[in-house]
Parts: sequence; C-alpha cells; structure tokens
Amino acid sequence: MADLFHRQAKNYAESRPSYPEELFEFIASKTPNHDLVWDAGTGSGQAAKSLAKLYKNVVGTDTSQEQLDYAPKLPNVRYQCTPPNIPMSELESSVAPLGTVDLVTIATALHWFDLPTFYQQVKRVLKKPHGVIAAWTYTVPETNDNSPLVNEKFNAVFRQFCADLLPYFKPAVKLVEDKYKGIDFPFEPVGYGANHTGPFEFMTEKVTDLEGFLLFIRSWSAYRTAKEKGVELLRDDVVESFKRAWSEDGGDRKVVKIPIYLRIGKVGNLE
Repeated sequence: MADLFHRQAKNYAESRPSYPEELFEFIASKTPNHDLVWDAGTGSGQAAKSLAKLYKNVVGTDTSQEQLDYAPKLPNVRYQCTPPNIPMSELESSVAPLGTVDLVTIATALHWFDLPTFYQQVKRVLKKPHGVIAAWTYTVPETNDNSPLVNEKFNAVFRQFCADLLPYFKPAVKLVEDKYKGIDFPFEPVGYGANHTGPFEFMTEKVTDLEGFLLFIRSWSAYRTAKEKGVELLRDDVVESFKRAWSEDGGDRKVVKIPIYLRIGKVGNLE
C-alpha cells in the first residue's frame, strides 16, 4: 500500500478534500488538555494543519516520505517517516513518551492499519483516562435524485463509474463504505452524555472544476489498482461523458459535498 501512495503523492496532496473546522472543534472539545497530538497516517498533512491551530504541538507520522514532503511546514508541527508497525521503543523515542499524548488522530487511514498493534500503541501513548482517539473517513460524494452531486445527468455517469470501480476496491475499503460502523474500535464514549463512539457525521465541501474532480478520482486506491491491472476506467469516452454532464447546467466550477464519518473515544484505564 505504501508503494501505491508513493506514486501518487502529488495527486493526493493536490486533490484530496480538506476537512471542516467544525470537525476539529468537536474533537478538541472532548480533550481536557490541548498540548500534544499524534496524527498517525498524516499523509500530506491535511489534518495536521488544522490540528496545529488548536493544539500546542502536533507530531505527524506516515510511512511515505514522498507524502510528507508535500505537508505544510508549521512551527508547531513535526513530521516523522515511520515503518508501518512502529516498534514501541521507536514510538517512545521518535513520536512521544508513553502517557503524554492528549489526542491521537487518524484521518482517512485507519482502515489500512494493523488495528490490534496500533491500538496497543494508542493505549500506551495516550494520557489516562481522558486521552482521546479520533478516526474519520469520507465516502464517495453522495448522489441521489433529491440532492444531485452536480446534476442528475452527472449523477448517472458517476454512479456507472462507481459500479465499474467496485471490483477493484480492496477489502479494507469496505470499512469505508460502511462509514466505519463495523470497524473495531475498543474505546469508551467521550463527552457530555454521549453513549456511543459514533460514527458522527460531518460534511465537507470542495469547490472544483471537472479536471480537479477527475484528479480526485485518480487518487483513489481502487482506480490505481485497476490501472495497475491494465484497466483504464477513465477512458476517453468516459471522460467525455463526464464533460457533457458537468457542463449540462453551465458553469465551470461547482461545489461538491462529501460526507465525513467520525469515530471518537477515550482510552479510559485500558491496558
């Protein structure tokens, strides 16, 4: 998986949507202290940039140095390239001492992790009992006849494209399709009267032209998997169908709404 992201680091950084400030404000409201965040799977720093506004220090880790090279350089953010499963000794020396982290975040990456190993690390680095883990993902832009993605004609083209893409989704992506409902998440509810760990829904909007939207599609792992198998899903005729549908109601740039689903919990006294 790391090799896949190495090859598309630039596309990923340029095309992936940003996350709404409401998401980060909600998460920050659940942590008693705002000193240190570990942003695991930080990629090109989409989440780290926003976390840096709310927390004193952020450590962003990723297996891809190429993606980290595109991350924003901020005075209170430190990036570290790490192996997929960081040894506990390296975690303590290069990320944070045990029991010192207020928040662990994973933005659109948890479904790729070795969860048992990662969760053991999370339980070790978080402050007990109120340290928080927050993991979120977005699904493909929602399309329905009452709320079209761009317009009804575009909806139809996009649905067909997603159907053609489906065989190339890796099993981990099924967790994303399920909005993280079924992902293992052994943590306690947080906050004021909350009796569950989510998923809580947010929405992000991306203003884009068609080329930007197609670049977004090309950054998807399933698209890259198909291409590696010799299948080009954005053939000339498919791109032409997208173009005709995009221009159906005029205007070059459009607002695309993308749903985000958050799982959030506190470590409690878990060992």
